Amino acid sequence: MQRTLRIGTRESQLAVWQATQVQQLLQQNGYTAELVYIKSEGDIDLQTPLYAMGVQGVFTRSLDIALLSNKIDIAVHSMKDVPTQLPEGIVQSAVLKRASYKDLLVHKGDFDAKISDPQSQIIIATSSIRRKAQWLHRYPNHTIENLRGNVNTRLQKVADSSWTGAIFAAAGLERINLRPENSFELDWMLPAPAQGAIMVVCRNNDKESWEACRNFNDEDTALCVKIERDFLKTLMGGCSTPISALAQIENGKVVFKGNIVATDGSAKVEVERQATVDNAADLGVSAAEEILKNGAAEIVSKMKAN
Repeated sequence: MQRTLRIGTRESQLAVWQATQVQQLLQQNGYTAELVYIKSEGDIDLQTPLYAMGVQGVFTRSLDIALLSNKIDIAVHSMKDVPTQLPEGIVQSAVLKRASYKDLLVHKGDFDAKISDPQSQIIIATSSIRRKAQWLHRYPNHTIENLRGNVNTRLQKVADSSWTGAIFAAAGLERINLRPENSFELDWMLPAPAQGAIMVVCRNNDKESWEACRNFNDEDTALCVKIERDFLKTLMGGCSTPISALAQIENGKVVFKGNIVATDGSAKVEVERQATVDNAADLGVSAAEEILKNGAAEIVSKMKAN
């Protein structure tokens, strides 16, 4: 008799939405599955900036522990939150087709007028050190405030605050139909590695769960996010770093863009490379090695020192 697969998920609306998509995909392939709700450290501590919490996988570790202790069979993660090195005993079983990779700004109105007025005090909220660094590189005179909580909580905080705006992942808002009209995509901002992708993991000795999830693994997305995460891992390895990467398949080629920005926005080093799909497996590593030679090593060294 086939067992019911237990899907571990955080309790936020977005996390539950993601886990429900996996549940439905499993059901479409003849499996039965149920959701198991688990709190993460990132959900409990809503005050400390993510980059100051001192742990990798702040949103994934509790689910990993539940997986390894056999309380769940599958865990569903926003892939940009997953450390580049999975815990021993856990393997990637599927990556879902990617949604929007873009960041967007939710603002209070008249943003263009405010940003063009040199007398206007611009305050932008985000918990992401990557978004902070890129914003300050473009707008060095603006102020950045910390913003924590799930998507719903953060949107309410923006509405209740005196901030000019706040930065969100487009996919997170769009998946649960919460993208406000007063928002626009930041086309100039390069995303976090694997932003917009959903990763499903299981225990490495659980062949049934692994095979069940392989039915809906999207190979193109899996290749692109692997390249992005290889770039991150080769440069520094952590999720809470000002490192951005995007790989896209265009006409049989993988086009890659990556950068690293000093945390205060004072310096940025970029790289662009491409390769055929068949020869793209090492694209993230080679791009990282190139950018390290061109000035990224100095930025990484300063971050490690701090």
